[in-house]
Amino acid sequence: MLPSRLRRRVGTLQQYAVAVPRDEPGPRVDADTLTTIATACRDHERLRFDYRGHDGSDSRRDVEPYRLVNWGRRWYLVGFDVARDGWRTYRVDRISPRTPAGPRFTPRELPEDPVDQVRRGVSSAAWRCRAQVTVHAPAELVAERINAAIGTVTPVDDTRCLLDTGADSVEALAVHLGLLGMDFTVTEPPELVELVRVLAGRYHRAVMR
Repeated sequence: MLPSRLRRRVGTLQQYAVAVPRDEPGPRVDADTLTTIATACRDHERLRFDYRGHDGSDSRRDVEPYRLVNWGRRWYLVGFDVARDGWRTYRVDRISPRTPAGPRFTPRELPEDPVDQVRRGVSSAAWRCRAQVTVHAPAELVAERINAAIGTVTPVDDTRCLLDTGADSVEALAVHLGLLGMDFTVTEPPELVELVRVLAGRYHRAVMR
């Protein structure tokens, strides 16, 4: 029942937007900004916009847009930042598009699922404590227990991998590692190393006879 022009705009938004399960309410996003970004995704046109970072700083970005991801009432743009030569995730409510649009670009292959990229980016940005630990198990096995919101897994060899992860506190991180159910080695940060040492002694004493 929609006019052809509006139907095309709505169809574009549906094609280039994917959703994460509902979360806590977030800031509202201007509908014109959403359709502008979705149209740029469809037409493979660079986006030029002013961006307000989480620390309040302002910057100007030149980005190849690929997907819009909806997480509750928050919207995120997954794109390739040309000046920074890397994939980035942007909060749409912090984007102020500039005109005219940039030149057309040849699409790149997405490095991972857009939903996973947003989950990982949003979660890691909130971590107060980060760590890279060596897990003594194949990467494929560890990856089955780790989603993108918890950390990333990189193979070392057939029996070991590196797990980049984090949490709100050192205590929470130590608990998460313990629940992994696999042997691991942690070398930093020092606070985590010391806490794991303390917990190891405590658990050992708990079962001494």
